[in-house]
Amino acid sequence: MKKQIFSIGVLPLLAGLLISTDALSNVHINKDTPVSKKVAKSSTEGLKVETVVTGLNVPWGIAFLPNGDMLVTERTGQLRLIHEGKLVAEPIQGLPPIVSKGQGGLLDIKLHPNYAKNGWIYFTYSSPAAEGETGKGSNTALMRAKLVGNSLTEQKVVFKATPNVTTNHHYGGRIAFDRAGFLYLTVGERGQQDEAQKLTTFQGKVVRLHDDGTVPKDNPFVGKDGARPEIYSYGHRNPQGFVINPTTGDLWEHEHGPQGGDEVNILKKGANYGWPAITFGIGYDNSVISPDTARAGMEQPVTYYRPSIAPCGMTFVTSKKFPDWKGNLLIGSLKFNYIKRCVIKNNKVVSQETIFENIGRVRDIKEGPDGNIYVAIESTGSIVKISPEK
Repeated sequence: MKKQIFSIGVLPLLAGLLISTDALSNVHINKDTPVSKKVAKSSTEGLKVETVVTGLNVPWGIAFLPNGDMLVTERTGQLRLIHEGKLVAEPIQGLPPIVSKGQGGLLDIKLHPNYAKNGWIYFTYSSPAAEGETGKGSNTALMRAKLVGNSLTEQKVVFKATPNVTTNHHYGGRIAFDRAGFLYLTVGERGQQDEAQKLTTFQGKVVRLHDDGTVPKDNPFVGKDGARPEIYSYGHRNPQGFVINPTTGDLWEHEHGPQGGDEVNILKKGANYGWPAITFGIGYDNSVISPDTARAGMEQPVTYYRPSIAPCGMTFVTSKKFPDWKGNLLIGSLKFNYIKRCVIKNNKVVSQETIFENIGRVRDIKEGPDGNIYVAIESTGSIVKISPEK
């Protein structure tokens, strides 16, 4: 196993930085956002970062099997197995047709909470338009299957976002199970931002399902005319971080803003998270998307990032190997090649620290069954492990 030690430091959090002062002249700035606070000293002394495997093609999602083996999705459309710390040469067979283009491809992966009994593995992908579906292009799909040997069997599409869209970005695609066993999936707005406020499509939504894809009767929009019953929350842009708080059971989600305005949210049933009616970001051409950062009936983020860090992947720390981080939230950054460590108290981010600078473009972060933290690095095609030196 090749060992790599990365330089560690703390960067100032530029919460008050204005991207184009003229463009933001009418935008309200929340000066009390928790992102404005930071810890004064790095907490990573005594930790090491080791490369577990390399040779992956844009690793996107990580899931651990009961025996400690690791399943890793490659956005290019392959599912890989890491057995006893080594990458198995042959990809796992039996995947559905996948549109691997732009930000699309094979995305997240999650084991059923009762995997030991039922063997179900869930994964998301950009699914091409099939006969009878509305629209051209592709959209986010969720499939479940069982792994037998090196092949997937009993494949079933449990959800497909509609309509299909010809753009190739903002698929979302993160999966979570709550304590009651309900299945959640994030769906990006696919670059059609106004669709995020409409309940007639799945763009910019979080959906809630039973594990077989059927709709729970207590979903917030069941029986409402003109609304998709699968929808749990709406007004999202491109959610690529999704995790259950193990202490409270709350659903935490983060999503990409435009130029600035990445958000961390706690999801509430039936709630509207505002995109694009409210935002802390501006357009890539410095245009004002909305003059408002808050409106009645729309949720505020727990914290936001300006400038954008391009968040991807996150996990709560529960391992005894990191006693000083217990209950902290780790968020990966694609843009700045680091990890944010967020201290959480009473569902608020009270301080933040930038750790493991130059680790690479982070796609996923998972706490492993051995108590160590594993990170999928897109830029190096690798999985790395964070653990105590002793």
